[in-house]
Formats: sequence, structure tokens, C-alpha cells
Amino acid sequence: MKKVVLAYSGGLDTSYCVKYLINELKLEVHSILVNTGGFSEEELKVVETKAYEMGVTSHCNKNILDIYYSKAIKYMVFGNVLKNNTYPLSVSAERVFQSIEVVKYAKELGADYIAHGSTGAGNDQVRFDMIFQTLAPNIQIITPIRDLKLTRQEEIDYLKSHGVDMSWEKSKYSINKGIWGTSVGGVETLSSDQPLPESAFPSQLKRQDEVQVCLGFENGEFVAFNGEKDSPINNILKLEVIASEFAIGRDIHVGDTIVGIKGRVGFEAAAATVIIKAHHLLEKHTLSKAQQLNKEHLANTYGTLFHDGQYLEPLMRNIEKFLEDSQKTVTGEVYVSLRPYHFMVTGIDSDFDLMASGFADYGEENNAWSSDDAKGFIKIYGMQNKIFYHVNKDLLEE
Repeated sequence: MKKVVLAYSGGLDTSYCVKYLINELKLEVHSILVNTGGFSEEELKVVETKAYEMGVTSHCNKNILDIYYSKAIKYMVFGNVLKNNTYPLSVSAERVFQSIEVVKYAKELGADYIAHGSTGAGNDQVRFDMIFQTLAPNIQIITPIRDLKLTRQEEIDYLKSHGVDMSWEKSKYSINKGIWGTSVGGVETLSSDQPLPESAFPSQLKRQDEVQVCLGFENGEFVAFNGEKDSPINNILKLEVIASEFAIGRDIHVGDTIVGIKGRVGFEAAAATVIIKAHHLLEKHTLSKAQQLNKEHLANTYGTLFHDGQYLEPLMRNIEKFLEDSQKTVTGEVYVSLRPYHFMVTGIDSDFDLMASGFADYGEENNAWSSDDAKGFIKIYGMQNKIFYHVNKDLLEE
């Protein structure tokens, strides 16, 4: 029998794929779940058991948290990446790296096919297919749900007809969880005017007080939390535990999908949101004006390409080198106040703080120039406008 590697989650779509690939296409199915921080050990065991019950020949749970951090999250922090100034690229970035690992596994097994359970209406089909086509152009892609245009009920009926009579109760909300955030989709996000209710978010408000936390950065990386050094991954997880108790990091992202339509999705990303804003404030203190201006443009390009599944575009590696080089002075501590539903980044302490130069205190006094220096600078600085309106006097009257 020919082999197929299936990107598997244990849900209805990928369960259907297992049975379809075995019964209709007569393939030997090898499933893989690529964990980017969204599954506990207990949940992984449940998924593995279900995969074998469905009939797979083998199943692999692959943890790539270290790879995902070093090749994705790190640069999204360096760039303060928020898609449309809102969304911290949680699920969209994960799909890229899950796709890469699926390809690696397929090559290891010498698989003839790769399969996934995406529909034809979303972004994930593009991310999966583009990575597969680029890294494994000789391995054919199979997408039963997309190709057959199946409804949920048709999938359930098919599984029942093949002896799988599980409860496929559809949750009112679709939840995709990872270390960098959790997406939340529901009937409200299909329209333009409805907010998600409180109950839709997995992390409910647990604290009504206020707490101060300290994020320590070294060359742009989150290396210490409340004065204790640890790996960036562990620091992210620690911050997530505390910040999520305040129901921080909730929002609805509205954007242009890869397939050309507008889309809305709710999300909660407590740690990611706090880290990006804290890092951004530290950069405001430690980077030059030109560095910040050009970083913002490049980081927006980086985030857009990443979201659109273009992670393998060579420009991404170029931008990563720029982002990494820009972090040489982004070292210090950032203080954050956590409160119910929101947070405030209150200040920083850094040896590289450009406010602490001693040259001047904004709006108060200066030690680096005289009154005459200021008058001459302002006269020259405004000269271009003066010349333009001297020549175009009538425009001043509009």
C-alpha cells in the first residue's frame, strides 16, 4: 500500500480524512500532530488513542515549541508584529511551522502523499499547500474535505457508516490554542456588528485586583520575569498564567484573507500582547528615530507575508537579519500593571535609555544648545515651508 502522511488534530475533519484515505483511496495512513504549545500531555495521549482507533498505521506527536520560538516568535517580538495593529499572528504563524514538520515527517517515511483537512474557504489551505508544494513538489497533496465540498453532517454520516459512532457535538465556538494566542470563532464573527460574549473566551476573569510585573529583556528577548531568569518560552508561559487571569489580550481581528474575502476572528493572547507592548516601549527608549521608523515598515511587511503563508519568501530571511541586528541595545526591564481586562506599561529601566543622556530634559531644560542655537535651527528647519508659500501665496487662502 502507498503511504500518506496526514496532518491530524483528532477533530471531525481529520477523523473523516483517516477513514476516507483508508477505505476509499486504499492508502496506509500515518498521522502526525505538530504541537506548538496548544496541547497538554494528557490531551496528546487522547489524540493518539483516537488516531489508532480510527485505523492509522502509526501516529506521531511532535513538539516543536523550541523551533517555533527561535524561528518565529522571537522575530515577531523583535518586530512588535501585530497584524492590522491588532492580531499577534498566533494560529496563522503556527500553521506554517506545522506544515514544515509534516513535510519533514513525510520525507522520513518515504510517503507518496500528504493530506490535510482544510476546507476551501479559509487561509489554512493556502498555508499548508504552499509549504507542501515548495518543500515537497513531488509529493501529491490530498484534501478530501475541500475536494468533496463536504458538510459536517455528511462527514458524520460517513463515519457512522464505517463503524465510528462518536459524539461529534460541535462546540458553539471554534477554538485553536497555541503558546502565542488562542483564536475564537463563532456565529458572531461571521457578521460585522456582533461582539463575542464573555463566555466565548476560554480564559475567564479570575482576578479583580491589580498586580505589577517586571519583564526583563536582553537584546530584545524576554529572558527574565519578575527578576528571575529563565528561557523565553518558560517566561511566556509564566506570564500567560497570570495575565490570563485578568482576561487580558482579548480582541477581534478584522482583515483581508489570503483568498480575497474579509474575515473576522476573535482571539485572546494575554502574554503575547503584554510582551509586544512592553518590548515596543523599551525600543522607544533605546532605538533611534530612524531605526524605529524603518523597523515599523519592515515588520509590517514581515507580518503580512507570514500571515499569508509566505514564510519561505527569501525577503523574510533578509528582514530577520535586520530585526536581529536592531536589538543590540534593546536590553532592560519593563514594568507593567495588570488589571481586569487591560494592562498599562508604566516604565522602563535600561543602561541604553536615550532619555538618560544628560543632554536635556524634554520641556524643562537643556545643556546641549543655546537660545541662539535653537532660533537658528528653527529658522532653517522651517525654510522649505516658507519658500513654498512665498511662491504659492494663494494656497494660504484656501
